[in-house]
Amino acid sequence: MLFLVAALMLLGVVLGTVAHAPLTFTAVAAVVIAVWLGIFAFRERHSRRRTSAH
Repeated sequence: MLFLVAALMLLGVVLGTVAHAPLTFTAVAAVVIAVWLGIFAFRERHSRRRTSAH
């Protein structure tokens, strides 16, 4: 429960910061995060297929 409260507080701080950031900075940051998450998901899927095949 404490983790959930901390996560919601952090989300509020981040969203508050984004509201005051320029739109171009927000868009670039969103693209960087999306690419990073995509690479992470690809690597996780690839590693799980490799370990399940053995």
